[in-house]
Amino acid sequence: MDRRIPVDDRTGRRIVPETTRRAAGLPERQAGTRYGNRPTMKDVAARAGVGLKTVSRVVNGEPGVTPDTERRVQEAIDALGFRRNDSARVLRKGRTASIGLVLEDLADPFYGPLSRAVEEVARAHGALLINGSSAEDPDREQELALALCARRVDGLVVIPAGDDHRYLEPEIKAGVATVFVDRPAGRIDADVVLSDNYGGARAGVAHLIAHGHRRIGFIGDMPRIHTAAERLRGYRAALEDAGIPVEDSWMSLGATDPERVRRAAEEMLSGPSPVTAVFAGNNRVTVTVIRVLAEQSRRVALVGFDDIELADLLQPGVTVVAQDAAALGRTAAERLFRQLDGTLVTPERIELPTRLITRGSGELPPAD
Repeated sequence: MDRRIPVDDRTGRRIVPETTRRAAGLPERQAGTRYGNRPTMKDVAARAGVGLKTVSRVVNGEPGVTPDTERRVQEAIDALGFRRNDSARVLRKGRTASIGLVLEDLADPFYGPLSRAVEEVARAHGALLINGSSAEDPDREQELALALCARRVDGLVVIPAGDDHRYLEPEIKAGVATVFVDRPAGRIDADVVLSDNYGGARAGVAHLIAHGHRRIGFIGDMPRIHTAAERLRGYRAALEDAGIPVEDSWMSLGATDPERVRRAAEEMLSGPSPVTAVFAGNNRVTVTVIRVLAEQSRRVALVGFDDIELADLLQPGVTVVAQDAAALGRTAAERLFRQLDGTLVTPERIELPTRLITRGSGELPPAD
């Protein structure tokens, strides 16, 4: 007898006949199981011996069903593993009780509390949150946002990667509530919730100046990004306020990968007139700069934009300009649900304050 196991030519997977499975001591496949085919209300009705309307009443918690009939229907639901099809309810009611969140990077710690705050507001309104990451790619942002719209989300909270959001105009006109957060929308009029990036950076650099620094480096994100541009503007304003000429060699904007940031920091810290302090443009930059400064023979002051984990445990602790990421997410989500409730008409720009947290690194005096 040929005991070879046949192979499906199309998939390359082994096909094990039931006789072979039994001979090998393998469990038999459950008859009738077809993945992707879920039990319907018709299946529940047949098993319980009742009509479809009765099942519908039980599933939706409506009156008009005797306790005995309700028990039989519930037993059929449990036995079959039936779940209510909310897609059908969408067709009837026009609302999905779901919202989409388009983030820049799911791995960035800054977006954790922001996402959680959006989720908590959605949950309080009985809605489900679906999120995804654009990876700072405008095309991927558009693809993800439109995919969420195609799945009939009621609203979108978007952290934009691109600078042209006219692709969302048809969706907004069709009734998809939309709020942008952390960065403004491009080329459309829409609600936006931001941090005071300019004011926060200006305050952080002024703090370094107040502690005697005159040569202060700035390392930031890509200049096309709104937050990076605003923080650079705040940096320049603080130096100009103090009458300190701004030198190009003190400024470096670009990708925030560790290699690029390390090169920028090492260049600023070397030469005949190195910087005595660094203002780091975001949390990822701050982490790399901390590593570079740990290798220096002299102490260099540091202020970072965005708080980082364990910043208070380092020696010295890291002074930061802190955003309230949770407040950004909560404000944006509350704004979204006010749109859905019909209480908002005119788009607004909301700017939340930042906070300077002094821990030691930003209070170091110049080494020379």
